[in-house]
Amino acid sequence: MPHATSSETLLLIDDESHLRGITARLLELEGYAVLQAPDAYRGLALLRDYADDIVLILCDVKLPDAHGVELLPRFRQQAPLAEVVLLTAYGTVPDSVRAMKAGAFDYLTKGDSDDQLVVVVARAVAKARLQRRVAELEKQVGQRHTFETIIGHAPALEAAKHLARQVAPTEATVLLEGPTGAGKELFAQAIHRASGRATKPFVAVNCSAFAKDLLESELFGYKKGAFTGAVADKKGLIEEASGGTLFLDEIGELELSLQAKLLRVLESQEYIKVGDTRPTRANVRLIAATNRNLRQEAAEGHFRADLYYRLSVFVVPVPSLAARRTDVPMLAAFYLSHFAARLRRPPLALSAEALAALHAYPWPGNVRELRNVLERAAILTPPGQAVEVAGLPLEVQLAAAPGPASLATEDERSLRNAERQHIRRILLEVNGNKAEAARVLGIAHTTLYRKIQEYGL
Repeated sequence: MPHATSSETLLLIDDESHLRGITARLLELEGYAVLQAPDAYRGLALLRDYADDIVLILCDVKLPDAHGVELLPRFRQQAPLAEVVLLTAYGTVPDSVRAMKAGAFDYLTKGDSDDQLVVVVARAVAKARLQRRVAELEKQVGQRHTFETIIGHAPALEAAKHLARQVAPTEATVLLEGPTGAGKELFAQAIHRASGRATKPFVAVNCSAFAKDLLESELFGYKKGAFTGAVADKKGLIEEASGGTLFLDEIGELELSLQAKLLRVLESQEYIKVGDTRPTRANVRLIAATNRNLRQEAAEGHFRADLYYRLSVFVVPVPSLAARRTDVPMLAAFYLSHFAARLRRPPLALSAEALAALHAYPWPGNVRELRNVLERAAILTPPGQAVEVAGLPLEVQLAAAPGPASLATEDERSLRNAERQHIRRILLEVNGNKAEAARVLGIAHTTLYRKIQEYGL
């Protein structure tokens, strides 16, 4: 028989004092804390005072001052995450059906079976516990995907956040422009969370991750029999996002035929599923993202101009990490803290040399690349030590390598310095692969290693 895993609080409302006392004692022996009230007035007062603690309300149907079924909306209003079980001395099928339709978890006849009561209470409490957990996770997700959690204060980033905040409360279509890895999806999620659709689904689709035919059925859904293997109707992602936001990442990869169908969604708020003949209504807000110049693509005929103009109602340029280099220390501190916690290690810090290397590196992969570099560094750095330059990838080390002091005063036009710079450039081009660098340079591996040591590369 299930037992309470902790002292969850129940509210018992019953005007029969003797039976109420027996029921309360039974539930207390099961590990629950039980608040008691003899009527609706005092029950609602207790619920108001302890709404955050009460997970289950057990309420008699016939109270001196109210009917239990009629109290359900007030219970829901004051404690939306609590479950309700109605109790009656004389159970009838119509009353039971009415109670369940009104939102009660169950409807029990008083005195029938203590075991049945305990089982029903345990199930109701388990459901309430799950609902609270889901609500807490949704709250955490909401907090994680806000503008405040987009890390950085560089002017380019602040300008992008300002634009996104302005458009978020509207229903306007948004186009996020910026390089891969710059954080366009974070912006899309923040816009969704700051909109009137925040409690509805946020559905993200990477248009480059699907073949054309598969993407069409994924986006728009299909009817049974539309093609071989379509054994049942399938909702598309547009329908899954109903009431919420659909985020189309890398929209520049969308085939022209699908662009036409998407244009219809934007213009008429409807679309036709694969294999269907009747239109389906679309209640979604569209946010799109691209790392391409869609205006130029449209001018060259590679992207529909009419779709581009519908998408670009409001454009938010998301800056590259190179354009917001001053944010690198703040981002690095955040990611190192995050990865140290995941690895169950003490907080990690960067040495001054490592921070200088991160600041000097151009970050072609943007924030995503920085995150990956720091995850690797967190794994390689022993607990209690700072992340050193040696713990960073070679291409990052090379970006800030000053070379020996003797070279600092050397004429930059000298053959020696030209050789050093050329070897450094080739190492960067091949991502630090020494065997490939030796091949490109046309020298032996041993010669390359000697040059690297000699020039401090």
